[in-house]
Amino acid sequence: MSVRVFRQYLAAFFFLVAALSAMARDLPDIAGLAERQGLAVVNISSTQAVKAARSGVPNMDEDDPMFDFFRRFIPRHPSVPRGEPDNRSLGSGFIVSSDGYVLTNAHVVDGADEIIVKLTDKREFRARVMGADPRTDVALLKIDAAGLPRVVLGDPNKLRVGDWVVAIGSPFGFENSVTAGIVSAKGRSLPQENFVPFIQTDVAINPGNSGGPLFNMKGEVVGINSQIYSRTGGFMGLSFAIPIDVAMDVQNQLRASGRVQRGRIGVAIQEVSRELADSFKLSKPVGALVSSVEKGSPADKAGFEQGDIVLAFDGRPVSVSSDLPRIVGATRPGHKVAVQVWRRGVAKDLSVVVAELPDDKQKKVVSRAPRPEPAAANKLGITVVEPNAEQRKDGRFGNGGVVVDTLRSASARASEIQSGDGILALVSKGVRTDIRSVDQFNRVVAGLESGQSVTLLVARGDFQTFVPVRTLER
Repeated sequence: MSVRVFRQYLAAFFFLVAALSAMARDLPDIAGLAERQGLAVVNISSTQAVKAARSGVPNMDEDDPMFDFFRRFIPRHPSVPRGEPDNRSLGSGFIVSSDGYVLTNAHVVDGADEIIVKLTDKREFRARVMGADPRTDVALLKIDAAGLPRVVLGDPNKLRVGDWVVAIGSPFGFENSVTAGIVSAKGRSLPQENFVPFIQTDVAINPGNSGGPLFNMKGEVVGINSQIYSRTGGFMGLSFAIPIDVAMDVQNQLRASGRVQRGRIGVAIQEVSRELADSFKLSKPVGALVSSVEKGSPADKAGFEQGDIVLAFDGRPVSVSSDLPRIVGATRPGHKVAVQVWRRGVAKDLSVVVAELPDDKQKKVVSRAPRPEPAAANKLGITVVEPNAEQRKDGRFGNGGVVVDTLRSASARASEIQSGDGILALVSKGVRTDIRSVDQFNRVVAGLESGQSVTLLVARGDFQTFVPVRTLER
């Protein structure tokens, strides 16, 4: 080996050593964080009636297609036969005040007859549930103790995608286990979770971590670990945490009154796709499309109309439809707020007095009546029929509307339209046409351009929704 080549190898070696040293200096001090903040993290076990031995997925039916993907962290114990009086479940929590207030997930303590909070110094306390909010999955506990170590709260809004974060909890009962990762995304919406803009991370989370804190690198709590995305129930790289500002707002209300008040205005909404935006002459797909307005609701009294697109609520922009329930829910009942909507191609200002969101109501089951003979397929590839007497009587169709019989084009079949749906209106280039009969519907469709994207107002059961569909190409 020549001297020149040797010098090149030596230079490369020293460059590699320097790079590794720089990387080591840039790595976060997880050990120091865990040592300082781990004292305020607690282990939670609960003895509960057998009803709590059901799946740990609250607010989701076992028949729901997302049931097998989103699993909560309460471990189930197959060794405990159904019908036994008690079931031990493990979770995590953290102390938010030195006089014994502890935050955890609502599903950790759901149905519990007795809750035990265990500190890092091995002391155990019976805890009282001061309140629990299933909609955000936050619960507030109280133990009779003083002078306890407590966490420092941070601002989750300052988190950036790619920032390091650390979780401390009791996965599978292994107390004060520390895992680390990065923020993968912010403001995630999950199925049937309308009030929480979740923080997504790749921090290893497993059963028992539920209710534990998520820390930033300053040692501040920025979230409560709540859910994982998993086909097996174990960690697969996708974890979700409740932002701590959302949790603390819930905590403040639970501490004050034992319950949480949320606002409502009485509209059903859906996401605005590119096709829907084009139909409503909106320059880009933003906002929340109002698919129906509840009669007598605050929105009805404020002049909201079906087909409005909510662009801003109380001065806050609505970028995606999931923003609106969070903003409205965080608004205290009784407040009058300004709302900007997009209606018939122009922006319009409204004001609405927010009401209180009641408990969930049971869904009605509506059977479909037999359909009359269909007409021929039109430019949308849809055959429709007139509603029969029973369908008219149930009130879904008002004074008009037609019923979808079959879908005879690839575009129609690829849409969200289903046989038996009612079509109440058609929106084309920002203009809405209410549908009164089969003949009128087919005449309107016949006047559409080839390959044009339009939107249909569809009635299904007790709900109405806007569905984009494209006319057939010539």
